[in-house]
Amino acid sequence: MENKAIGIFDSGVGGLTVLKEVERLLPNEDIIYFGDTARVPYGNKSKSTIIKFSTENILFLLKKKVKIIVIACNTASSLALDSLKDIFSVPLIGVVEAGAAKALKVSKNRKIAVVGTRSTINSKSYEKAILKNDKTAKIYSKACPLFVPLVEEGILEGVIAKSIIEMYLKSFKSAHTDVIILGCTHYPLLKRQIAAYLKGVYIVDSATEVALHARGVLMQHNLLRSKNNKTGKREFYVTDEPKAFMRHAGLFLKRKIPLPKVINNLQ
Repeated sequence: MENKAIGIFDSGVGGLTVLKEVERLLPNEDIIYFGDTARVPYGNKSKSTIIKFSTENILFLLKKKVKIIVIACNTASSLALDSLKDIFSVPLIGVVEAGAAKALKVSKNRKIAVVGTRSTINSKSYEKAILKNDKTAKIYSKACPLFVPLVEEGILEGVIAKSIIEMYLKSFKSAHTDVIILGCTHYPLLKRQIAAYLKGVYIVDSATEVALHARGVLMQHNLLRSKNNKTGKREFYVTDEPKAFMRHAGLFLKRKIPLPKVINNLQ
């Protein structure tokens, strides 16, 4: 089992920030990445639809004999994870609980900001995860729908990016939040600009935290691959035309990836 791959799925390319962190922590592990690019975005879909899509994504990865599955999509983690754990026996890891735990660990004044897609914010998943462990915490949530197109268009610097960041995040300054959770896997690409605007606020990158959690789960289940000097293999699958995915992958990973294989039918 320890020589099988880690599976990661996302609604599109954002989960590549998770893949990047898993690679950094576990360089000799094989990774299979699945991007459901034909049905992106998940952020405006119903809960039942997201559960259905996520179930199909997991079934595909299980056909590849993965040993663990990381749900890199914040929306799927927020709305589907509990249902999925009732269905599947393979270890499933979502980004929400890992990010919430880190925020509580580093916050001093218990005023925590959360940004994400509308579905993630409306689900109150981060709020529930935080308050489950500390009922005294105050959560300030904000949907930031324009962050995703900013990232995918490569607009990470300049007046436009700064203006949109200020528009969304200015209320957090007056609330004196000391931690902000980036509740979408696209958002880490804006981390430097967010840090410049929210000076002194600790930024929780869910991609980093879920990768750390995945390593811990693998260790707990004795599923870590024995250390060697070989870099693990990478496989990429998408459900739509792969060229746009490859272009965005270059932005997220700072390298070229092999042409992803297109999966036309998940049924």
